[in-house]
Amino acid sequence: MESTTTTSTTQAKPRFELGQLCYTPGAQDVMQRYQISPFQLIARHVTGDWGDVCPEDAQTNEEALQEGSRIFSVYVLPPPLSEGETLSAAKVWIITEADRSVTTILLPEEY
Repeated sequence: MESTTTTSTTQAKPRFELGQLCYTPGAQDVMQRYQISPFQLIARHVTGDWGDVCPEDAQTNEEALQEGSRIFSVYVLPPPLSEGETLSAAKVWIITEADRSVTTILLPEEY
């Protein structure tokens, strides 16, 4: 099956292997409620957009690309504009294991 993208020809290229993609039940629930596709977050992660990490963690990720250690991204999801439900921003983490066998989307409290 072929995949075509019509969004942009200047898309960033993947910087590392993701391995198996997983997410926790809590992360799945948050992404559904906040109307965020896991693929949007994975695309940011694999292209080196580490999200809302501190400068030290961003530098650690850059080093991990060379050394083969764990890669960690943090994304703060804005609340959706929905009637009848007031949600605050939610935070999700994405972790790619050092051996690049698995990438997991999870909530901080599920770590």
